[in-house]
Amino acid sequence: MYNILVCDDDKDIVEAIQIYLNAEGYNVIKAYNGKEAIEIINSNEIHLALLDIMMPQMDGIRVTMKLRENNSTLPIILLTAKSEDSDKVLGLNVGADDYITKPFNPLELIARVKSALRRYTKLGSIVTEEQNIYSSGGLVVNDDRKEVYVDDELIKLTPIEYNLLKLLVKNKGRVFSINEIYELIWNEPSYGADNIVAVHIRHIREKIEINPKEPKYLKVAWGIGYKVEKY
Repeated sequence: MYNILVCDDDKDIVEAIQIYLNAEGYNVIKAYNGKEAIEIINSNEIHLALLDIMMPQMDGIRVTMKLRENNSTLPIILLTAKSEDSDKVLGLNVGADDYITKPFNPLELIARVKSALRRYTKLGSIVTEEQNIYSSGGLVVNDDRKEVYVDDELIKLTPIEYNLLKLLVKNKGRVFSINEIYELIWNEPSYGADNIVAVHIRHIREKIEINPKEPKYLKVAWGIGYKVEKY
């Protein structure tokens, strides 16, 4: 049985989430502020944390940062309000795995929890056998198997698309210029490479992003090149 920490200063929300998770067979441990959440995580075996962003004493962003400082691989899903778009991005940047916007659909909540737990347990078992695995949040490149997954779903890429994405995920956070990408992937001088690289970037986004026009993973650095965001 998985132990899931649910932390929100709104007790009604915590109780509602507990009902949904208990119905799926999960054990719920409750907290109502960030400091309490940290204490529970440090003294219990927790498999996933659902953290509200806006909480007293220590908010969900600071809790996430504190956990990641200790290299914790605990899956973290943030609970956010619609007006907290900047906090969503900040939360992902400091190490959260996903977020759910309130008010949320119970089916979406359960789906995201299951996805995060599958990803966590799957990667934990694979890494002991295969070392050439690169990831950023829900995006995983398994170079031993030449496979790409997004939230545990297998994504089909062409060889060029695969090699391009692997380059960026392996070096997540680093911006590569268009010329660098072309020369590293095509192994030839980059003459007029802009359109070629841009087309492949667009095709990759269409396959790995929920909304290719607002990509979560494959970002453009205007006037410079491309990178995979570090999560």
